[in-house]
Order: sequence, then structure tokens, then C-alpha cells
Amino acid sequence: MRNKNKMRQSGCPVAFGLDTFGDRWSLLVIREIMLRGKTTYSDFQEIEEGIATNVLADRLKHLEAEGIIAKHRDPENRRSYIYSLTEKGRDLASIMIEIILWGGRHDQRPQAIRMAVDEIKQDRVGFEADIRSG
Repeated sequence: MRNKNKMRQSGCPVAFGLDTFGDRWSLLVIREIMLRGKTTYSDFQEIEEGIATNVLADRLKHLEAEGIIAKHRDPENRRSYIYSLTEKGRDLASIMIEIILWGGRHDQRPQAIRMAVDEIKQDRVGFEADIRSG
């Protein structure tokens, strides 16, 4: 887990954001919940980027501690948990949209996925409302 003593030593809002949600794996977990409807540990293990189990467990704990996600027992399988975005997590919708648009503008690789970029360009307000509503 991250060393809390090294986090948030400055009052900079950019540093605060990076400490809270700004590493690769945290953003990918948020993406999976926000954009792809993933809700379980096993869902997150299957992401195409291939997150290690120890890293996934660490990021889920961190995001929960930061109030970005909430964890609840799965009513269908009491040994499992369901993860969802909190209001604080849903407030990252506009940031996620900006990252998608930036990536769409600058990622020229042939495998770059452009579907979300196109959806945002067609109806940004509707796209953001959809991902905020979960």
C-alpha cells in the first residue's frame, strides 16, 4: 500500500488527484466500473491489460479507502463482493471523458479503440449522464 506520509504533502490539487486516483491501475479499475459495467474482483482480473492479483487487491482497497468505490457483499454469492462507484467516483466522469478524448486525438496506433471517442463527440452530455448514472 502507498505510504500515507509521502502522500499529500503539498496542497496542490493536481498532486491530490494523482495521489487519490492517478495511477494506471486505479484509473483502469474506475474505467471498468464506469464504462464497462464490471463489478466483481473476477471481472477486474479479466481486463485486457492483465492486472496482477496483488496489484488489483491493493488498488481496490485504496480506492475504497479514498471513497471512490464502495464494496458490498454479493447477495447471490455471500463470499464475493460487488464494487460500485460512489458519488465521489462518479464525479470522475468528466475527467475520464477528457482522457478518452485526449487518447483518441493522440493515439495513432492501428489497434486504438475509437468507439467511445465517437460516442462522446456525438453526445457528450448524454454520454456523461449515462456513465454518471452507473
